[in-house]
Amino acid sequence: MALDAETRDQLIDTVRRFVTERLRPLEAQVAEDDAMPEDVVEEMKGLGLFGLSIPEAYGGLELTMEEECLVVIELGRTSPAFRSTFGTNVGIGSQALVMFGTEAQKRKYLPGIASGEIITSFALTEPEAGSDSAAVQTRAIRDGDHYVLNGAKRYITNANKADLFTVMARSDPSKPGAGGVSAFLVPRDLPGLSVGKPEKKMGQQGAHVCDVIFDNVRVPAENRIGQEGEGFKVAMQVLDKGRLHISALCVGVAERLIADSVAYAAERRQFGQPLSGFQLVQGMIADCKTEALAARALTMETARKRDLGQNVTMEGAAAKYFASEMVGRVADKAVQIFGGAGYIAEYGIERFYRDVRIFRIYEGTSQIQQVIIARETMKRGG
Repeated sequence: MALDAETRDQLIDTVRRFVTERLRPLEAQVAEDDAMPEDVVEEMKGLGLFGLSIPEAYGGLELTMEEECLVVIELGRTSPAFRSTFGTNVGIGSQALVMFGTEAQKRKYLPGIASGEIITSFALTEPEAGSDSAAVQTRAIRDGDHYVLNGAKRYITNANKADLFTVMARSDPSKPGAGGVSAFLVPRDLPGLSVGKPEKKMGQQGAHVCDVIFDNVRVPAENRIGQEGEGFKVAMQVLDKGRLHISALCVGVAERLIADSVAYAAERRQFGQPLSGFQLVQGMIADCKTEALAARALTMETARKRDLGQNVTMEGAAAKYFASEMVGRVADKAVQIFGGAGYIAEYGIERFYRDVRIFRIYEGTSQIQQVIIARETMKRGG
């Protein structure tokens, strides 16, 4: 159920102030330490950020997609690593359970996910299965009232902190492709599950990705999400929602970069006048603003359609494709507007330039979004 306008505005204002007063001053420290301060994580829990999308019946805020996007846009106005701290709980790490879980599964896990006491991860990508999600090779072989999981997952966000993994594994090796894949809730403490060390990355220091290894991990059959063989369907519906979340994040980051660029251009002087007085600089600002407005409009329109129950597979892919490519262009222009300062770590612009590059890759690469957009357009006849 949607929040009333006053409550929604209060939530957005609270998040905006938290970003401005608490998170932005810590951006350089988090990047330098490659770690999130524990007191900040506790404050995020107190604000309910881990439970934005979790139903109220299980302790969450149960925001609509439109409301979630509005909140995520605000969170985009600081380093993306902050959002990543709870992002898997809000999105891909929890939504298979929210959308397809049994009542018993929901009662067992969702309250802890909403409070942030349980951190979740979504384990789909493998060394040989990334964009080709149906090529999953991790096995889940039925053995009585358990499945035995063997295999490896790669680049799993928040894996080193996760208490619960949503894992896609091949439960029927005789079926190639999507039909043989099932989804499972896998607690971290099961024997045989191990997590690799965090990878060194181009950007988003403070947010971690790791390998997850399954060595004869016995998972109770009651932890399967949905029916056997429905894992690919589960994953795709989770990603449909996740793509809108990322689209909103891209919009927020772009709006932050535009604001910083405008402020710098007004202050920095060259040839006896502010940079903002030069038409070529104005042109870059105009391009950035126009694209950010277009991405916001597409994202919010698609979010509202999803809230109405409409199929937004194509629109969600289009939003994610456009918004993630857009924020890359905005970040590039921001570096250009800042000039030499944009290349220096002190100003933080080069950090955002690196941070946003991943948006064109996760939740489906830009090329996968193009495939989805074309496929869905042809299905609809135009």
